[in-house]
Amino acid sequence: MENLLQLLKQYRPFNGQESRDREEICRLLRERDDVWDRSGLAHMTASAWVTNPDRKYILMAYHNLYQSWSWLGGHADGEKDLLAVAMREVQEESGLTEIRPVSRDIFSLEILCVNGHEKRGVYVPSHLHLNVTYLIEGNPEEKTRIKADENSGVRWFNREDAVSASSEVWFRERIYRKLNEKMMRFHAAQSL
Repeated sequence: MENLLQLLKQYRPFNGQESRDREEICRLLRERDDVWDRSGLAHMTASAWVTNPDRKYILMAYHNLYQSWSWLGGHADGEKDLLAVAMREVQEESGLTEIRPVSRDIFSLEILCVNGHEKRGVYVPSHLHLNVTYLIEGNPEEKTRIKADENSGVRWFNREDAVSASSEVWFRERIYRKLNEKMMRFHAAQSL
């Protein structure tokens, strides 16, 4: 926990959403012991904005629960290395093995609202994902596969189409557009 708190303190928020979400994630990390597992109504997750080497394409999965194309990611489930969680989730959800972090630094922060739903016949109440996102690079030539219990499609989209493919308005307008903008700024800075 201390390591993540230190990383969050060093992280420079991109906008007001990230600034406020960082405050809340830090507060919850300090005050609650159950944020690393799913027992509480707010818990740590890690996501990946998966791009190809020239940053023109984004890998998305068609998420069965939300009936929408979305980024890849999942629950920490006790693991405190959130980059490792994001990498594992990309491999599990897409089948890609030729992946690498573009940077080991946190790429983005979000607190995500998850509506109540049934998973494997069990009701899961509405809750919050305290999410840390990483920028991950993959090879679009590598064969992908679905993870049938979570998604029914895995596909590379050009940057703009990745955003518009999502049927979740809040994600499309507030998260995915932000991730593309941050990625292009990061790519431009790395190219200097």
